Amino acid sequence: MKKKAMAAVSAAVCASMLLSACGSSASTSTTAASAETTAAEAKAEGTTAASESAAPGDVVTINIGFENTTEEPIGQAVEKWAELLKEESNGTMELKVFANSALGNKSKLIDQMVMGENVITIADGAYYADYGVPDLGILYGPFFFDDWDEVWKLIDSDWYKEQCDKLEEKGLKIIASNWIYGERHTLTNVPVNTVDDLKGLKIRVPSNEIQSKGFDVLGATSTGMALGDVYQALQTKTIDGAENPLATLYGRKLHEVAKYLILDGHVKNFTTWVVSADWFNSLPEEQQTWLLETAEEAGEYNNEVQQAADAEYLQKMKDEGVTVVEPSEEVLAGFKEKAQPFYEMGADFGWSDGLYDTVKKAMGAE
Repeated sequence: MKKKAMAAVSAAVCASMLLSACGSSASTSTTAASAETTAAEAKAEGTTAASESAAPGDVVTINIGFENTTEEPIGQAVEKWAELLKEESNGTMELKVFANSALGNKSKLIDQMVMGENVITIADGAYYADYGVPDLGILYGPFFFDDWDEVWKLIDSDWYKEQCDKLEEKGLKIIASNWIYGERHTLTNVPVNTVDDLKGLKIRVPSNEIQSKGFDVLGATSTGMALGDVYQALQTKTIDGAENPLATLYGRKLHEVAKYLILDGHVKNFTTWVVSADWFNSLPEEQQTWLLETAEEAGEYNNEVQQAADAEYLQKMKDEGVTVVEPSEEVLAGFKEKAQPFYEMGADFGWSDGLYDTVKKAMGAE
C-alpha cells in the first residue's frame, strides 16, 4: 500500500483500536488451567508485589524488553512511548527500556508475565498460538492479508476482541495492537526470483510453529534461531537466508552477508505489546488508561517512522550492493498458490473449524 493510504488508515483506525479490540476487558484474568502449583504460588507473589508497586504516590517502573535495537523504528517508538507515559502520568509511571534482547528472549519474558511480573514485550499471534490461543496464529500465515486495510478492519472486529479475551484468560493482556512491524521480505545469499528458487534453502524464521511451517510450505527449510545469531549464521553459511521487515534486515546489517532481496511481502506484520493480565488489573484504573493511551499514541508514531524508513532502507541496501527483486503479480501469484496448503493444516495448529473463512469474513474479504 502506498504510504499516504497506510497513514490515513492508521490515523482513522488506530484511535479506536485499543479500547474496542483488546483494551476493554476489566475482569480479573485466570491463568492457564494447566499451571502447576508452584507456578500459581509464584504468580500470586508477583501479583502481590505488583499491587504494592501500584500504591498511590509510588512510581511504577515497568521493564520493557524486545529484540530490536533502539536505532530501528520500533526501538525509536518505544523510547517515544517512555516519554509519553512519563509525561501523561506526571512522572508516576516509567518505562525502563531494554532493547536488543537485554532482558532475554520473547518466550522467557512471556513466561514471566504468566507468573505476574511487570514486564512488557512485543509479540504476535504466532507466539500467542503457542500460549493457548491457536486461532490467532492464522494472522501470520503466508500471504494471508492482501493489504493493510484488511489488517486494521480485522483488529477492530468482534472476532479479534474475542481472541484477546481468550488470551487474557491465559494470563496475558494485549495493551496495543496498532503497531506496524513491517512487511516481511526474504533476504538470501543466492538469487531468489520465484517461489521455486526457495526449494531446499535454509531460511531463518522466528522460533514458532506458525512461521516455521509457513515457510516450509513454500519449499524452504525453516530454521528457528534467535535474531541476534542470524548475522553469523549467514556469514558462515549455516543458513541461506532470513526474512524480516526491511528495518530489521538493514538494522541488523544482514545485507552485509546476504546480497539478494526479494520483496515478497509474505506477511503484513502488525504487532502487539503484551503484559501480565494480573499485573495490569492490579493497577488503578487511571494508570491502566495512561498505559493504554500512550501505547496507542506511540503506535501511531511508530507507523509514521516505519513508513518513512522503508524507502530509505531499501535505497541504502541497493547502494550497498544488494540485488533487489520486485516480483511481478504473476510471480506473487505463484507464491500465494504455493502457500495455500498451509491453510489446510488447521488441525495441526488446533484451529477452530472453518477458521479461514471466519477470519476472512471478519476483515471484510469474503
